[in-house]
Amino acid sequence: MRIPFLLFIIVPLIEMWVLIEVGSLIGGFTTVGLVVLTAFIGINLLRMQGMQTLQRFQSKASHGELPGQEIVEGMMLAIAGALLLTPGFVTDTIGFVLLVPGIRARLFKQLGSRISMMGAAGRRGFGAGGFQSGGAENSPFGADPFSGQSVHQRPDLRGGDSASQSSKPQSHNTLEGEFHEEESNNRK
Repeated sequence: MRIPFLLFIIVPLIEMWVLIEVGSLIGGFTTVGLVVLTAFIGINLLRMQGMQTLQRFQSKASHGELPGQEIVEGMMLAIAGALLLTPGFVTDTIGFVLLVPGIRARLFKQLGSRISMMGAAGRRGFGAGGFQSGGAENSPFGADPFSGQSVHQRPDLRGGDSASQSSKPQSHNTLEGEFHEEESNNRK
């Protein structure tokens, strides 16, 4: 709780100090122009990166794969957008760093390893909200939720043949069956 509060206080102070220093070197109007220019460039880059991430998300989702990396990158892009819209050079720099796809991928891998460690700690039987926390064997996302590959395939809801569906490996986390509505004699 203290860290966000301290960031809320410290970051604006740092931004004001940097803006004053840059303004004293290049002038106030030029400084304001640079802040507006970096926001304009950043938002346009953000729009392009966001569309690419959305397309990858839709592609993976349509193939039945878990778009975990795209979800996390989308959150990073949202943070980058907020930072780019905040006036200042420090927040713009952090926002531009988050727009670099290689850096986002590296952050995703680091985040993935931390979540995997937390999941390994949960294998001891910690359950919450009806979902069992745990490693890959208990994960509803498949063997490795951060590899982008899914063990579980989405069932064909358009009525594909059941023989091809039954040959797919099934997980103990998947319930399958058929639904038939029967006429009741008690209906009026």
